[in-house]
Amino acid sequence: MTLPHADPAPLPTSFELASRMTRRFPNESPAYRDARLALLAEEIELRRHVERVAAQRRALPAGGEVPQDYVFMGPQGAVLMSELFGMHDTLIVYHWMFGPRSERPCPMCTSLLSALDGETPDLLQRTAFVVVARSPYARLANFAIERGWRNLPLLSTFGSTFNQDYVGEEPEGDDVAGLNVFRREGNLIRHFWGEEMGQETADKGQDARGAPDLMPLWTLLDKTPQGRGRDWHPSLSYDVAP
Repeated sequence: MTLPHADPAPLPTSFELASRMTRRFPNESPAYRDARLALLAEEIELRRHVERVAAQRRALPAGGEVPQDYVFMGPQGAVLMSELFGMHDTLIVYHWMFGPRSERPCPMCTSLLSALDGETPDLLQRTAFVVVARSPYARLANFAIERGWRNLPLLSTFGSTFNQDYVGEEPEGDDVAGLNVFRREGNLIRHFWGEEMGQETADKGQDARGAPDLMPLWTLLDKTPQGRGRDWHPSLSYDVAP
């Protein structure tokens, strides 16, 4: 006899979970605690929404087959896209704005990559990961030394249509940042997901960005009284220590 499938127990409301938090801070007022509990309930809802979006992303139908086995240039010379997966079936590619016509790389990309440099050894336990840019490989490697990066796997797409195909970059146009994920199925490589949030999808008064935000910098500043602001962005160097 097959028992009917039982519906999962409903989740407690976010306010019910928030009310379980007994932590208090010195000298806080009742008004602060009430507002903080309301905020905590919203933070719980945000966490749940992030989980729902991640599940929806994982459930995407099969993406398009990669049209060619792209060739990249790395420290050992030419390498095929199919070789980048290593022991994994998933490959994350970050498109770094550092083209051959750029005197210096994008500060925003560079800030993000500086954070990811430390996370790369952990990331590589679960997935393949590379950072690509259109400049010749020597320029990428030299800047990595200048920046003190030790772990980022950098590759050049110089002479390839990869950036044009997957971030919509024009051959002689401005660089475009982006994130793409690919999936290997035997000898077949498919596109799984690509970043599609940009200027066209930005809310008024906000910088164009994806969600959740990839940059730890903004995630931390969002937790401060002044927030991330609208008139400051990271630089490649600072003359005066903060």
